[in-house]
Amino acid sequence: MKNIFILLFLLSATTSFSQARFISSGRVEFERKYNQHSQLEGENEGPWIAEMKKNYPKMITDHYELRFNNERSVYRLLKENPDNKYLWMGKPSESDVTIKDINKGTISMQRDVFEQTYLIQDSLRQLEWRITDETRTIAGFECKKAVTKICDSVYVVAFYTDQIMVNSGPESFSGLPGMILGLAVPRLHTTWFATKVELVDPTPAQLSPSQKGKKASWTQLSTDLNKAMKDWGKEAARILWNSLL
Repeated sequence: MKNIFILLFLLSATTSFSQARFISSGRVEFERKYNQHSQLEGENEGPWIAEMKKNYPKMITDHYELRFNNERSVYRLLKENPDNKYLWMGKPSESDVTIKDINKGTISMQRDVFEQTYLIQDSLRQLEWRITDETRTIAGFECKKAVTKICDSVYVVAFYTDQIMVNSGPESFSGLPGMILGLAVPRLHTTWFATKVELVDPTPAQLSPSQKGKKASWTQLSTDLNKAMKDWGKEAARILWNSLL
């Protein structure tokens, strides 16, 4: 009888490990935090800037969800935080939806930029990730740290888990051997961290939301923004980097 209990325990443990090890569909909730006082950096600390910092919170938080299976993922705003009070940048749009076709290696991303709605349709970006030995536990999953750069000089830090064997993550990021559950772009003072992972199968409708907008590639979007903001100075770079996330 004792041997039977031991065998059952081992089988149960093996099954649980296998289920946790090879997750291929589900839902992830992300918390996005942004230090919006960073927009005031470099400004002369006069009465106007001091009043802005007093009236607008330093950190704003929004919640997103990523529904996925081993073929497709959809990332979008879950709910707008009514407690947020935004400065010039940072307010998310409920219509911004990012769809990654993992099998085809393509992305379809609806994004509001100024008064224009873009529909970016292009290949998934081939980022050069460097995987490190550092680990961190996020939403109950052990994650490995990886770093890369976008726009030639903007560093991105990611934490991914190979227990979720789906090559995706928040915003447009992917390209690691597993799901990205943590992301930080220090230069943009923004982080994304998973707060919950649910093992639920997404419906076909949830993986095929409607999208619209001016069709463009990554290159076309970058060209349009650079042209529109050629006289904006350093603020143009911040807007461009945010738009290319």
